[in-house]
Amino acid sequence: MRIVSLLASGTEIVSALGAGDQLVGRSHECDNPSWVASLPACTRPAFDVQMPSGQIDAEVRRRLKAGEPLYHVDTPLIDSLKPDLLVSQEHCEVCAVTPGDVGRAGCVVAGQVLALGAGTLGGIYEGIAAIGRAIGRNGEAAELIASMRSRIEAVRDAVRERPAPRVIVLEWMDPVFAMGNWGPELVDAANGRLALGERGAHSSAIDWDRVREADPDWLIIAPCGFDLERTRREMATLETQPGWSKLRAVREGRVVLADGNRYFNRSGTTIVETVQILAEILHGHPAGFRGTAWEPHGRPAIDPVALDCHDRACATGRDSYLDPETGYSVFTANYLLRRGYCCQNGCRHCPW
Repeated sequence: MRIVSLLASGTEIVSALGAGDQLVGRSHECDNPSWVASLPACTRPAFDVQMPSGQIDAEVRRRLKAGEPLYHVDTPLIDSLKPDLLVSQEHCEVCAVTPGDVGRAGCVVAGQVLALGAGTLGGIYEGIAAIGRAIGRNGEAAELIASMRSRIEAVRDAVRERPAPRVIVLEWMDPVFAMGNWGPELVDAANGRLALGERGAHSSAIDWDRVREADPDWLIIAPCGFDLERTRREMATLETQPGWSKLRAVREGRVVLADGNRYFNRSGTTIVETVQILAEILHGHPAGFRGTAWEPHGRPAIDPVALDCHDRACATGRDSYLDPETGYSVFTANYLLRRGYCCQNGCRHCPW
């Protein structure tokens, strides 16, 4: 069988079922296992995805309203690969290529088009079973599902007796999106109490004030499609929000940056690792992902009075404030972000 997977989680699943050698094409987002990078990429973004979060959100909304594509599908390449099975998704029109995208591209697909729809852990397991049926590996799919369930339950058992902290996981930073879909089930498995977000519901934009009001014990930043390095680059967007420095998680050093691309927002086999990562963050459960899949977000200790001055300056659009202890003028993170580069002078609020 010849398989083209236009979905990162679909590629993971096919490989986990022992059919990786049947993959002949992938999407531009497929990165796990690492060897799939050698396969021809059959899709690409339709716009510059290196823009800041706010600009990406605005462009996505504009394109959806105008009926313009978010992805380009390489029709001649897919047709030349002659797939028996093409894997896509129908859960989210933004996150990955859909059957509609394939249809609009005019691909001549000789075999079956399988569109996965996740939304919950049960939906992810059903997607694994569906791929198993499509490629004649029902037994392997059942074994994979059982193994994933067992590994998640092992983490749940290991941390269930520990106090459950209140958690907010953000799937986007500008505007702010709180975790949805299967994410709340993963937090629950790691013995966390999700302060914002709804199981099985699409993640949607919320007002920053809701984060301030919830004031969680832990704040995990894992934007959809962003790896750890990209998440790190975008953090100034949140640090300039009103009241950032007053959040309990910020004051207590419990802000975490995470790889939202491979783990927190992917509906494939890595949901097991996501539970392990969450348990490692919230409870210190040893999993070995710190520094590769997540890292604490820390800044040098700053006097709370100075942080209040900084927040007021950002809220009123000023580029600097007077440090209450020294009387020196200090640039705000907003100004440094607009300036567009790091001067290497160790500025107090440097976003770079």
